[in-house]
Amino acid sequence: MRDKVEQLQGAVSHLVSLLLAILLGLVVCSPASAEDPVTIATTVCVACHGPDGNSVIPMFPKIAGLQESYIVKQLRDFQTGRRKSDVMAPVVAALKPEDLAPLARYFNQQKMTPGEEVDKKTTSLGKLVFFDGNEETGVPACVGCHRPMGTGFQIYPRIGGQHSQYVAQQLKNFASGERNNDVSRFMRVVAKRMSEEEIQSVADYLVSLDSK
Repeated sequence: MRDKVEQLQGAVSHLVSLLLAILLGLVVCSPASAEDPVTIATTVCVACHGPDGNSVIPMFPKIAGLQESYIVKQLRDFQTGRRKSDVMAPVVAALKPEDLAPLARYFNQQKMTPGEEVDKKTTSLGKLVFFDGNEETGVPACVGCHRPMGTGFQIYPRIGGQHSQYVAQQLKNFASGERNNDVSRFMRVVAKRMSEEEIQSVADYLVSLDSK
């Protein structure tokens, strides 16, 4: 079953990459429209994140309502290679420095849609870790940085309502060091201390949060 899921994810990722290649070709051929954040969002970003930043593909994050500064940082990290992604690399390569802030502002102004339904039985541990952490293993409470409803604060991103699959994968990437663009290595340290059960439970719990 797991092999089939991975094959499906690989097929989706390949299809998205092909679509992005086509869309990027259109944008590169039209420099004027590339300066318009709405045009970029609805021609390039739409393939993975939807026109308003609400991705319907669980492996790609919802970016609607994320902090402007956080979006800009991630885009810059993708451009410099500090954050790795075979999908995002060609996308950010077509963006100019002056495109980043307006694009981030556009997605920040969009409203994140409610998360998908998850089994409430799997979220009880996630809620406990989110609010209390795990003192025995040194896992701090998520609420300290991301706030009670997962709305985030300044450099800490909005995570309430995010796709469970995406959150779980990012935590695993932080734990392994595959993702290393966190501030002061904080998320790498936290994620490495979390068990797989805690990672999945927290990811499932976040789906239930209404992050208006």
